[in-house]
Amino acid sequence: MPLTLFPDSILAIAGGMIFGLVNGTIYTMIGAVCGGSLSFYLSRTFGQTLLKFLLGKHSNLSIEKFKGKGFLFILFLRLIPLIPFDIISYSAGLSEIKYKQFILATVFGIIPGVLVFTNIGDKSIDIGSDAFYVSLALLIGLIASTVIVKKKISIKQMNNEN
Repeated sequence: MPLTLFPDSILAIAGGMIFGLVNGTIYTMIGAVCGGSLSFYLSRTFGQTLLKFLLGKHSNLSIEKFKGKGFLFILFLRLIPLIPFDIISYSAGLSEIKYKQFILATVFGIIPGVLVFTNIGDKSIDIGSDAFYVSLALLIGLIASTVIVKKKISIKQMNNEN
């Protein structure tokens, strides 16, 4: 839901509850790619014009620093499940990142989060089961691994690499 900024994790959990792990993951991935693409293109098409209108001469917000590193930049952000999905998509649309880099990084970057959240939805039908607790442990593992990766690879480091 790119126009509402609705939390995607809730949609993934609902997808798991309704469709199960496999189909819920597939449908969530399709929805996320379509929604991310729509947000990207809306921002790419109308964003710069709107920013120039609102900010005037201070509207040069192009992310030139990440040119050539667009895939890694978006992949890194997508792997962090706590960063709002739509904010990344809209921001990427305002940047110089090519759509191909954006979409590939989006697909690969959301796989862990989609699997974990869809699994929680699938297993929440039987709260209290071992499978439900395993799904919660996977969520904790995803968040912990995100924190570890964040400490090892910062956006500042990505910016300074040539």
